[in-house]
Amino acid sequence: MKSLKFISFLIVGLVFSVTANADIYTNKQGVAIRGYDPVAYFEQGKPTKGKKSISVKHDNGATYRFSSEANKELFVANPDAYLPQYGGYCAFGVAMAVQKFATDPKAWRVIDGKLYLNLNPKVQKRWLQDIPGFIKGSDNNWPLISSIPQKQLAKGKRPTGVTVGPQ
Repeated sequence: MKSLKFISFLIVGLVFSVTANADIYTNKQGVAIRGYDPVAYFEQGKPTKGKKSISVKHDNGATYRFSSEANKELFVANPDAYLPQYGGYCAFGVAMAVQKFATDPKAWRVIDGKLYLNLNPKVQKRWLQDIPGFIKGSDNNWPLISSIPQKQLAKGKRPTGVTVGPQ
């Protein structure tokens, strides 16, 4: 009986870790934010390409690159302060509960100490029209859609409780 419990906990743990990793937007090599430095948005106030030689693999399974050792140290000390919201997926797309869209590291904003990324500057222009409303919508939708595979979302399969647009 004890071995059955152990196996059950092991399976649940594996499923949870795979789900958690699926919630992060990365390239095929597992690099988040297309290799841009997450700390630079806060410390330098602009998107800055990270260096392959200065990188960290985070608990979420993604690799983050940094433009300097100082930025890497800041991230390691408090990664949650620098991670992009919604796993690095487009904040507008999450608010619309349409899909988990890729993001352009140059379409960004830091709002209330949090990094938000958008698909591209055109989409970001729409998002900027009601940032608080879109954030509220995204905050509602992300827990509901984060573990749903992209293919299902693309087919319009959304869970009960999602909202569409700014709230």
